[in-house]
Amino acid sequence: MNAALFSALAFLAGVFIAVQAPTNALLGKAAGSSIAAALISFAVGTAALAAVLLATGWVRITPAWRELPWYAWLGGIYGAFFVAIAALAAPRIGVGALLTAAVAGQLLAALVLDHYGLLGLPKQPATLVRLLGLTMVFVGAVLVRRG
Repeated sequence: MNAALFSALAFLAGVFIAVQAPTNALLGKAAGSSIAAALISFAVGTAALAAVLLATGWVRITPAWRELPWYAWLGGIYGAFFVAIAALAAPRIGVGALLTAAVAGQLLAALVLDHYGLLGLPKQPATLVRLLGLTMVFVGAVLVRRG
């Protein structure tokens, strides 16, 4: 796959994240808990991923799994935290403010991860241009929230 396709898929994933927040807020309101909404969301997502894996015939456990560092298994916790907070925050601050704050946090973390080559990533320096882009996102987050 080429960069344009990956970028388009990432864009679509961003659209889905925007739709996910108010959808989970509806679940949270009905359930009386953003944690319950996150659980339901992850259960449905888990079922969908299991169906895709079964449909493609992917079933394997490799020895390489045993060699992973402990933190490689924590991705679901990060996702669960985001989904629960999104369900809680979206009806209170709006999806735009929620996602611009989330994107600002993502970009800050991404620049740190890239700059230091953390978690097995290749090093990519936090250049002045990248830092300016991050600053613009932070300013955008403030403007969306105040708007």
